[in-house]
Amino acid sequence: MAGEKSPSDFLLRNGMEVVVIPDHRAPIVTHMVWYKVGSADEPPGKSGIAHFFEHLMFKATANHAAGELDRAVSEIGGSKNAFTYYDFTAFHETVPPSALGQMMSYEADRMRNLVLTDDVIKTERDVILEERRSRIENNPQAVLTEELDATLWQNQPYRISVVGWMQEIQQLNREDAKAFYDAHYHPNSAVLVVVGDVDPDAVKAMAERTYGKIARGPDLPPRIRPVEPEQNTRRTVTLTDARVSVPSFSTQWVVPSYHTAKPGEAEALDLLAEILGGGNRSRLYQELVVKQGIASSAAAYFQGTMLDATNFTVYGAPRGDAKLSDVEAAVDAQIARIVKDGVCDDELERAKTRYVRSMIFTRDKQDEMANLYGWTLATGGNVKDVQEWPDRIRKVTAEEVKAAAARYLVLDHSTTGYLLPQQQAGN
Repeated sequence: MAGEKSPSDFLLRNGMEVVVIPDHRAPIVTHMVWYKVGSADEPPGKSGIAHFFEHLMFKATANHAAGELDRAVSEIGGSKNAFTYYDFTAFHETVPPSALGQMMSYEADRMRNLVLTDDVIKTERDVILEERRSRIENNPQAVLTEELDATLWQNQPYRISVVGWMQEIQQLNREDAKAFYDAHYHPNSAVLVVVGDVDPDAVKAMAERTYGKIARGPDLPPRIRPVEPEQNTRRTVTLTDARVSVPSFSTQWVVPSYHTAKPGEAEALDLLAEILGGGNRSRLYQELVVKQGIASSAAAYFQGTMLDATNFTVYGAPRGDAKLSDVEAAVDAQIARIVKDGVCDDELERAKTRYVRSMIFTRDKQDEMANLYGWTLATGGNVKDVQEWPDRIRKVTAEEVKAAAARYLVLDHSTTGYLLPQQQAGN
């Protein structure tokens, strides 16, 4: 792409990995720090500590008052935020290139110099509890999603909400926060991704002056988590709620991720999701929404970039007088068609074209590019994996897509959630 060069990838002496992707089309730069710790790495009984600590990272350090980073970013017209997921926690700023060194200084400082007092912990814990009430308790879809995850995953820590269980959040304290900080927030457990109007050598020099001064932390232990047992039952979760106006359903299966799959298998699952329900050219959309007119929405989704096994999801909602059971049956029928007859070569090639094109569009936005590299590197991949991804997608065969559907999309081994209006209870 014009204005973009190949990524530079190097390690600082303290073990921090740095990826720099020059893109000189606009005088801005996105700076992201990814820590290889997320909610799935939390100690038993301490759910929510990863997300809680994301919030604490914006508090005062030994060198900067609370809110100082916010003001510095605002004064130059930049943006900043952070997010926690199952496998990582990320912090990011988008600023003019002249402010990159300043952002590195702030991030390097809070990597090890947070001041954690009981008052800070109590205040922010109350914020987290209110966030859980507003994001989950007050949202029927979020309540169902949480229950679905706890049912789909029988042993794997992905079964626990990233925000954490209410009763465990309430017990989190300063000792928990300090232990989590000391265990995970070190340069050798972090990845720095810089995308934008920068020179890699200059970025390396800045990184060495800031992050490079931080002492290496303890060697990281292998991220070994409980292994999911064989799924051999069909389970359902139903939530009825007066706030729901349109019923919907989703069915999920446990499938391998890019990190755990055999060569080519995750790519086949990605293309299976694209063909089955990846947009308005997919089978589900064309058949259920356009032709039959029974669905207001119908799609499929594969979250491939996870450290451990992941899920493949199909979902749908009815339109007009159609019943939810009709939509579900029609979705099941489309899956059965692929399992029995597979996909034709032309359909597969069109899906590959759409998928690879979406990768190209991702490269057109700095933040999405930074997310792509950061997410991959934080879940066991490397720069080469990102660069070779389009070629691996292009090599998938129709037989591999059919085999993936037949092996994994087995209704007797699925978990389905139903979100229903109150009046449909008992129907």
